[in-house]
Order: sequence, then C-alpha cells, then structure tokens
Amino acid sequence: MSCFSTKIDLDLQDQLKKDLQEQGFTLTKPPYTVFSAKKKGVSCTLYESGSLTVQGKDMGPFIEFYLEPKILKDFKYSYPLSKVNLEAHIGIDEAGKGDFFGPLCVAGVFADSEDIKKLHSLGVKDSKRMSDTTVLRIGKEIKKSFLNEVICITPLKYNDLYFKMKNLNLLLGWGHATAIANLIEKSKCKKVIIDQFAKEHIVENALKKKNIPDVDLTQMHRAEEDIVVAAASIVARYSFLEQMQKLSEEIGLTLPKGASSLVVNIGKKIVTKFGADKLAEISKSHFKTTQDILLKMSQEQDLC
Repeated sequence: MSCFSTKIDLDLQDQLKKDLQEQGFTLTKPPYTVFSAKKKGVSCTLYESGSLTVQGKDMGPFIEFYLEPKILKDFKYSYPLSKVNLEAHIGIDEAGKGDFFGPLCVAGVFADSEDIKKLHSLGVKDSKRMSDTTVLRIGKEIKKSFLNEVICITPLKYNDLYFKMKNLNLLLGWGHATAIANLIEKSKCKKVIIDQFAKEHIVENALKKKNIPDVDLTQMHRAEEDIVVAAASIVARYSFLEQMQKLSEEIGLTLPKGASSLVVNIGKKIVTKFGADKLAEISKSHFKTTQDILLKMSQEQDLC
C-alpha cells in the first residue's frame, strides 16, 4: 500500500497537530486542508472533509505505533482481515511473568470464524502494543462476549508451585495446560495455538497429565500475531491489572509493574510497614528483587 486513507473526527485535529509537531513534522496549510504535515519518510494530510491520508516509505510504523492506537482506535491497517486466520481455534497467552508484584495470569479464548471477525472489529492485537486503558476496555468486552478461561495464579499459590517445581517453564506449562483443558471442555474445540515459551514437550507433557488426547497444538514464536492469541493476551493482561489494583488497594500503596528500582523502593516500604512475610504474599519470591530489597534494607540499617 503506497497511500493509506481514512476518516477521522475533526475534533481530534488539535491533538493530531500537537502530536505531529512533537514528533518533528513540519506543518503547512494547502487549500482545502486543515493541515499537511511532513517529515523524512512520512507525509500526512488532513482535509476539511475529515479525510486523512498518509504516505511515504516509513508510513507503516507511523500508522501502527501512533495513528492507530492514539487517534483511530482501530487496527485494520496493521491487522487486515484478509490476513487473519478465520479457522475456529483456541488461543492461549499469559501476563505477569516478568512482574515481581502480583499474580501470573494465563488466559485462553475460543473463537469461531464469526467471533474472529468480531475480535477484528474490536481492534484486537497483542496487548503489549496497547495501553493499560485500552487493555481494560477491550478486555472487559472480550470476557463478556467470548468464551474464555483465566487461570490466575496468586503470589501465594505461585510461590508454592515454584517451590515444588523449581522451574518457571514447568509452572507455565501447568498453567497453559490447565487453561487449554478447561477451554476444550467448554468449546469442544481441540485446535490450540500458544506462544512458544520453552521446549515443546513442556506443554505437551503437562497436557498428557490432564488426560486430554488428540490436541492439535501449535506452539510458535510471536503467536500474538494470531488474533485469537492476541485476544487471550488482552484477557490475561486485563486480569493481571485487575489483581494488581486489588492488591494495591489492600496495602495502601500503588504496586508498580516490572522489576525496576521503583519496585525495590516500594518493596522496602512494604517490609517496613508490614514485615517480610507480607512481601512474600504479594510478590514472586524467587525473583532476585526479593534479595535486592532485603539487602538494601540491611545496608541502610548498618549505616544507622
């Protein structure tokens, strides 16, 4: 596609102008336009009718990472229906694996061809490319309108399972297999696509323990490019964010995502206020972050 064209609400023109200027575009006003914006590799013109055109060799990333999520709230350019797998299947993904605080959530979604078209119209794509606000909005709709399953492994349960299994991939395999088994029972569909996070036998062996025969399981890297897996990634992230909000309200502190220095600082406050046992109740104890928190507190006490 050499030129992308769409319609936008002209009430968004001020936001669009401001954003483009911040991105280094030069704005002019040719006849019959609201503005024309250009920078190396991309040109963008908004007409008085509300038509918006984008062209240039770098228009793809501009549309995919800015225009669609920020202005259009629609992803038909980056996820055209013509490229979507319309065969009925189950998609599985997880959220919270790299976050010190909060649960590990494994989610599955089943969709047939009509459901998949509906997911496409909702603007479903990989949750990692969406803001939390968008994930919460679309995730709520998917949970309400589509057959889904969520295995939410609380920090206490996660720590117990990790202590027994001694391996994160085995824990993930158990979570994926559980979600798959439950959704197969609900949907009677045995075609499943998941993101490959480890050697294929991990999930295959976990499924065998569930006594689920003849599963047509596809494990692939970047599986979130499949729209049903993308929907599962949104549901998993939605569930993770919900649980993080609940935990934050319980302890009276906003729990940050990830495992950064901010996470360490909040961890220190939790230990100071509630004790080390409370930290274990709301975090994944095997993370190096646990030792970082306790070591920093010990060093600070030595200095006093």
